[in-house]
Amino acid sequence: MTDAVGSIDMPDAEDEVPESKKKTRKGGKRGKKGPLGRLALFYRQIVAELRKVVWPTRSQLTTYTSVVIVFVVVMIGLVTVIDFGFQRVIKYVFG
Repeated sequence: MTDAVGSIDMPDAEDEVPESKKKTRKGGKRGKKGPLGRLALFYRQIVAELRKVVWPTRSQLTTYTSVVIVFVVVMIGLVTVIDFGFQRVIKYVFG
């Protein structure tokens, strides 16, 4: 049975790549450097990624912090109310 791409038994010609055309990787950057070179590369990559970060302004940071603190206080209140409710139910059920 064939479809627009080809048959199930015979793969398409473009899918087949001769063994001589396949590229093999022999270690890349890691294979060429010792442990100190890899550590230096790691730290350079960290610095490069940190430079891409969009840091919040002071007012944005204040707003975000306030929102988080308010959310945490609300959640503490909710859990406290639920806990007291369960405590009352358990005392009622078990005496």
